[in-house]
Amino acid sequence: MDDNKNKTILVIDDTERNLDMARSILQDYDVIPCTSGVDALKVVRDEQIHLILLNTHMPDMDGYTLCRKLKQYPNTQEIPIIFITAETDEKSIEKVYDLGGADYVTQPFKAKELLARVRVQLQVQEMIRELDMMATRDVLTRVLNRKRFFELGEPLFNASGSELYVLMIDIDYLKKINDQYGHDVGDIVLKTVANVIKDVLPPDAIFGRMGGEDFSVMYTAQTHELSMDIVSDILKTVAETQILLKDGSAVSCTISIGIGRKYPEFNSLGSLLQEADITLCQAKESGRNTSIFRDR
Repeated sequence: MDDNKNKTILVIDDTERNLDMARSILQDYDVIPCTSGVDALKVVRDEQIHLILLNTHMPDMDGYTLCRKLKQYPNTQEIPIIFITAETDEKSIEKVYDLGGADYVTQPFKAKELLARVRVQLQVQEMIRELDMMATRDVLTRVLNRKRFFELGEPLFNASGSELYVLMIDIDYLKKINDQYGHDVGDIVLKTVANVIKDVLPPDAIFGRMGGEDFSVMYTAQTHELSMDIVSDILKTVAETQILLKDGSAVSCTISIGIGRKYPEFNSLGSLLQEADITLCQAKESGRNTSIFRDR
């Protein structure tokens, strides 16, 4: 029941009676009613919508047209759409699926049928989300895995100039922590450090685990000073974090960071990462808990 309240369903219908009926049947969900396609487009920009119930026939913009628009944009194209229709002929139903509709319900609503169809689509979305997480996320830290980091990083590299930065990050002396406290504690350190770094980064940064205790970050910064501020914040925040263990004790750690900036000589993401890796080695050799950047 509580999980349902975390799911937001957008119901789009120009008839108030249908909206009232849908709200009554779906009372265990967070329902947003909407009477027009134009208003619906505004709602999906501002709200996180998990599922859409969409009437096929509306005066200002019919459901088919609205569906086409929703399927054009990356942030809405994956939202499942259940069409509300009074037409049950084969051609009409085929059109629903051809446009990308996930399912349909007929009017007047049958409460149990509507609830079942909504529940199934939300479950499918949850399964897709979990499969996507498994395919693109590091199992332990939940940040991007290496493969997904490169999939997202390559287009950013190709589209960016010297405002692009890459960081290679290494947790200092993680082996000592593993040896002294055990690998379970080492895993807690990895997860905590990943979360701390993620919270400090700009929202559009690409952050992934390269393997072991190594992480990498890509982001753009308007000035070099702003980029170095980000690096300083990461170093400082990690060093100041007390990592609580199950027995009530705490450990802390530091990190070393190598910095690469996209200069003309770096013609691939791999070459820029190699530069960041070289400067990471220099940071570790210079005493750790620091960052190194080689200007050009």
